Amino acid sequence: MNDAFFKRMEKKTGVSMDNVFSLAQSFQNADFKDVETVRQLIKQVSQVANKPITKELEDKIVETITAKGGKSIDFNTITDMMNKK
Repeated sequence: MNDAFFKRMEKKTGVSMDNVFSLAQSFQNADFKDVETVRQLIKQVSQVANKPITKELEDKIVETITAKGGKSIDFNTITDMMNKK
């Protein structure tokens, strides 16, 4: 991909591509069965997206992800959970 594409994405989302790549790297090596790892990832996503979440919502997301161990996670469900706040 070229720099112009990344610049457009950064401008549109307000999120630096360095942050996106760093977050993607964190997800690649994560143990989705480990509650603390999942909590840390949720906090990173929330921070990068500039979308704070409540402890209750964090708990629900952690429960959803760890129950499946990261396999077949329906990210639309998680997105819906975040949007309902």
